[in-house]
Amino acid sequence: MGKRVGLIGDPVVHSVSPVFQQAAFDALAIAARYEAWHTPAAALAERVAGLRAPDVLGANVTVPHKQAVVPLLDRLHPGAARAGAVNTIVNEDGRLIGYNTDIAGFLDALRLEGGVDPGGAWAVVIGAGGAARAVVIALVDAGVARLRVLNRTLARARALAVELADGRVEAAALEPERAATLLAGADLVVNCTTVGMRHSAEEHALPVPVEALPVGAMAVDLVANPLVTPFLAAAAARGCRTLGGLPMLVRQGAAAFTLWTGVPAPVPVMMAAAYRAMGAVG
Repeated sequence: MGKRVGLIGDPVVHSVSPVFQQAAFDALAIAARYEAWHTPAAALAERVAGLRAPDVLGANVTVPHKQAVVPLLDRLHPGAARAGAVNTIVNEDGRLIGYNTDIAGFLDALRLEGGVDPGGAWAVVIGAGGAARAVVIALVDAGVARLRVLNRTLARARALAVELADGRVEAAALEPERAATLLAGADLVVNCTTVGMRHSAEEHALPVPVEALPVGAMAVDLVANPLVTPFLAAAAARGCRTLGGLPMLVRQGAAAFTLWTGVPAPVPVMMAAAYRAMGAVG
């Protein structure tokens, strides 16, 4: 009997995770099926409880549940505990262990696909949710010189900065009229919100006004679908280097695959499947 694993989120219709994860299982002849599990907040506890079944390897967790899922688990890996967010759940004989593979996935993509080492950089992170928490930790650990967290709700950005207790991290309210000042001189700008995501209410919107982006900065969007988001298109037109969210999505997924199976993930297979699913060559 085959195993099951899936993606927990709301929405999940936009995700290519089922495509590249299934490609990995098939490439290694592992009898497992990766599914998309649309899960509204009211159904989250029941969905997570179902992961304890013996035929379930675990799950990936995406927006908006990366923080909400934490109290439903039996134990957190230190990285997930530090981030206060979980994107991967592993079923260990009925006990659910939470991991955060976004941290390593983001850094790997930034360095390998983006060609950028953030050590010594002045970085701005837009958003303060589960994905942003992982990115901030990744950048702090990589040695950024300074980091500003921007969020529509200032209290959430401040809470993240306070929890990290690192003098390099500061918080500010994301106010469009002040965006140019808040981003001035930044080497790296990372959108960690869902603004620009396909099938979302803000599919055609920008997380910050285009004129706020520093010319020549590296602009990264964690949104993986579409490949070129409005933010990335605006950044490129502004003269910025850009990196989309698909490489990070695949690399965090590869780390999750290894946690579920105990074997190295076939990253080239996964990356190629992801780009094919997006209608691109990669």
